Amino acid sequence: MEPKSCQLFSVTRQEPELIIPARPTPQEVKQLSDIDNKKSIRIYSPFICFYRNKPSPPMKGKDPVKLIREALSKALVFYYPLAGRLQEGPNRKLMVDCNGKGVLFVEADANIKLDQLGDSIHPPFPYLKEIMYGIPHVTRLTCGGFIFALLFHHSLCDGPGLKQFLEMLTEFAKGADSPSLMPVWRREILNARNPPQITCPLYEQEKRNESTKPFELKSFFFGPEEISAIRNHVPLHLKNSTKFELITACVWRCRTTALKLKPDQIVRLSCVVNIRGKDYNILPPGYYGNAFASPVVCAKVDDLCKNPLGYAVELVKKVKATMNEEYLKSVIDSIGVMGLPVPPIMENLLVSSTTGQGFEEIDFGWRRPVYAGVAASVPLISLQFKYQTKDRKDGILVLLGLPEPTMKKFEEELKQITHGSVEDLYKIKGTELLSKL
Repeated sequence: MEPKSCQLFSVTRQEPELIIPARPTPQEVKQLSDIDNKKSIRIYSPFICFYRNKPSPPMKGKDPVKLIREALSKALVFYYPLAGRLQEGPNRKLMVDCNGKGVLFVEADANIKLDQLGDSIHPPFPYLKEIMYGIPHVTRLTCGGFIFALLFHHSLCDGPGLKQFLEMLTEFAKGADSPSLMPVWRREILNARNPPQITCPLYEQEKRNESTKPFELKSFFFGPEEISAIRNHVPLHLKNSTKFELITACVWRCRTTALKLKPDQIVRLSCVVNIRGKDYNILPPGYYGNAFASPVVCAKVDDLCKNPLGYAVELVKKVKATMNEEYLKSVIDSIGVMGLPVPPIMENLLVSSTTGQGFEEIDFGWRRPVYAGVAASVPLISLQFKYQTKDRKDGILVLLGLPEPTMKKFEEELKQITHGSVEDLYKIKGTELLSKL
């Protein structure tokens, strides 16, 4: 339930203004990579940060709106494609007209203190429309804190690319004369080979009908107790599984059970895997384009839901291992051969994690944010991100969308794993499964 204060939450906005690069920038047309052209990322993604009134000594008495406005103008000199305009070329391929027209920016003031938002400072936000105006937006709060929000086009950059841009923004806001890392375009690095060579099976390319059921978005916290409970459900050789593997397996299984699909129906799990930090990373430092693929693993509903949880964990490990240099190249080549991939459907779960991207370190001079990360998600994508509760308990928050009648069943299944016993979990219609942990 949202705090009563949220119901009285109102924002006074100034007229939007156009922020252009602080210096003249190249006037040119830049091509995006084939990965940038994936249909599933031709969307605007909302991002948001909340800050308390805890300025560092150099920032005391300064206005965050003014500092971020000026920093944005300086950063656009280096990230000048972001100040341009997207357009489609032949075969619907996206390109950027780098015309220096700039980005819109809004200054705003809210009639609320940060603490009055209670436990609602995470997605899904009940007051998102008030603070997410669709363009870069800084909202002062009555306590002296502020909210920074922006909407970026996913075709231009992925999560690590956005983090890189925001780091430059914070450097200029804190008075830097030059950035510590120069951005690199080089989108041709992730273009298809000539001729294309699709050597890996790509389930993510299969075309299906889209679901039209109404969705409900909810977030679920996985702290130390919940993670420990999930580990208790897996065999000894899987005890050292990562938090991502355990949480993803748990959510996938509970979601599939809640959907009440046919026992022999095939469900799919896709995990977004970025090539940055991998041994096959071919990107230069400063590259801020999209650099990921979403490998897929398949399972029958009955196998996923009636086997011990370790079965799902093994599949999550398998899908992560599928991602290698050749798989990435096959994905890139397939976009040109098979057309733009379609978005996921109900039987598919696409999982993306930002826990390793460092958004919690975005500091404009007011210390670390209370929350920094995605503001919302499309229903068929499950997002994972770092989160700290009001009592300073660290964990991972999972944002998930399900049809409204299904969400309650999902919560019941999740509670069985994170709060119930192993025996209760594997008791099916009064008969225990033979394969117990």
